[in-house]
Amino acid sequence: MLDEAQGVLVNKPGTLIRMGVLALLWGSSFLWIKIALTGLSPVQITLTRTALGAAVLVALLYWKKQRLPRDRTSWLRLGFAAVFGSAVPFALFALGEQTVDSGVAGVLNATTPLWALGIGLALGTERQRNPARFAGLVLGFAGVLLIFAPWQKAGLASWGALACLAAAASYAVSYAYIGSKVSGRGLTPMQISSTQLVAAAGMTAVVVPVAGTQPVHLSWQPLVAVAILGVFGTGVAFVLNYRVIEDEGATNATMVGYLLPVVSVLLGALFLGEALNLRVVAGMVVVLVGVALTRKQPATAIVPVAAEAPTPAATLK
Repeated sequence: MLDEAQGVLVNKPGTLIRMGVLALLWGSSFLWIKIALTGLSPVQITLTRTALGAAVLVALLYWKKQRLPRDRTSWLRLGFAAVFGSAVPFALFALGEQTVDSGVAGVLNATTPLWALGIGLALGTERQRNPARFAGLVLGFAGVLLIFAPWQKAGLASWGALACLAAAASYAVSYAYIGSKVSGRGLTPMQISSTQLVAAAGMTAVVVPVAGTQPVHLSWQPLVAVAILGVFGTGVAFVLNYRVIEDEGATNATMVGYLLPVVSVLLGALFLGEALNLRVVAGMVVVLVGVALTRKQPATAIVPVAAEAPTPAATLK
């Protein structure tokens, strides 16, 4: 909540713990994807992840005495959001991590707010045109260029890195669409997220006979990894995210996104032996500074955080 007299953010008890757990769940998703790839294909991982996440959210939805929407319009709109907000980016990150370190994938995921701002400017829906946000946009993509280092033979300008970058842009498309076509139309955040994952699981299942028939190499490591990814990294993470939104407001909840690349880089280095490339780390810092600037709001009258309308999850990964 916000102390209106001083304009100071005051976290409710337990919120910082939830945000820390959420950062760990989302930030570790790239580690679990990497391990799951040792036994499953990207499409198989996407199907299992969305199905398990949907099961968790639908169970919680009905436990809260809510239900999935029954009108055709809601399903069509959330189906579109599911393509760009779940099915496509989940598959692209898994595809990209076949050749890209999990830590780098997490860093590239942090560019989602930059893509969101760029899309908003292109479509004319971004109204806050203060210089700091423009500087953040330029700085953020400069950080991406530093990470890719196309001028070096050892740079990351590969199809895998491009797939991860495309996944981050896909998330941004979904958020823009949900914000304009879904939010504020009578559906609760839990209904939106549950329906989105159900739709994503259904669409991925249709694709499996075409693109997901690779041999499955069953062992406990990939099975445990994809189970954790689906139940905790997708289902439970959504639940925690909406709880943080309820406690602190949608804008403040996005602070979790600043921790994700840090978590992904550290876990990749600790458990997968991925090298801590100084250039990539420097690029990560530049990207996060740029993202921070894009979040900067113009000086206006203070509005209580509780008045913010809940929005869909920002960096489901």
